Amino acid sequence: MKRFKLVDMREQYQDLILEAESSSMDYETFLVRLLAAEEEGKIRRRTEKLRREAGFESETRLEDIDYGFNQSLDQDKIMELGRLDFLDAGENVILIGPPGVGKSMIATGIGMRAVSAGYKVLFVNAKDLVDRLYERMQEGTLREMLEELGRLPLLIVDELSYIKMDRERESLLFQVIRQRYEKSSLIITTNLPMGRWDEMFTGRLAATAILDRLVHHCHILSITGDSYRVKGSKQSVKGKV
Repeated sequence: MKRFKLVDMREQYQDLILEAESSSMDYETFLVRLLAAEEEGKIRRRTEKLRREAGFESETRLEDIDYGFNQSLDQDKIMELGRLDFLDAGENVILIGPPGVGKSMIATGIGMRAVSAGYKVLFVNAKDLVDRLYERMQEGTLREMLEELGRLPLLIVDELSYIKMDRERESLLFQVIRQRYEKSSLIITTNLPMGRWDEMFTGRLAATAILDRLVHHCHILSITGDSYRVKGSKQSVKGKV
C-alpha cells in the first residue's frame, strides 16, 4: 500500500479489519470499504490542494451569506450559479454593486463550490492580474502565463473597478478575455456600472470590445444596499455600548 501510495487504506486498514471482524462483514463489503476510504481521502486531499492554489482571500461558502440582510441579493439566482451549470456552458458571471454588498463573498462562494466539484480555480485581484501579465510580458514569458490561465475552467477577477489602464495593460486583459471566450468561464466583480467601463480603459471603443465578449454568454447580477462591513461595524459598536 505504501508503494502504491494508498495513503488512506494504509492508515485505516487495521481499524477496518477490527470493524469487519466485530460485525461479521463479508469480504466484498470489506473491500468496498477499503476502496471507499481511499477514494474519500484522495478527493479530500485534491480539494484541499485546489483550495490552496485558488488563492481565495476567505473561505466563505454560499451557505454563509446573510441573504436576509440585503434584499437585493437574488438567492435563487446565486444558488443556481452555485450548481455550476454556467461552467460547463463556458458562460461568464458579472457581479456589479457598491463596495461591501457581498460581490466578493458570492464570487468566493461559487469558486469554493467549483473547487469542491474538482475544478481548478484562480481568484485574483484585477490590478494584481494586469500587473502580473505586464511583468511576464517584459520578462518574455507572457505566452506561458496565458497558457496557464487558459487551462483554468474558472478565473475569478475581483475588483475590476477604478484601474486606469494604459494601452498595453488594456491589450493584455483583452487577450485573457478573448482567449476564454466561449471556452471557459470568468467571474468578475466590479463597482462600476457597465455604462462607465470606459473610465477604466483608454476609451469607449476598448470598453465595448471587452464588454461584447464578456456579456455575450453572461449572467449579470446587480446588487444594491448597505455594506456588510458597515453592518459589522455597527454591530460591534452596539455590542460595546
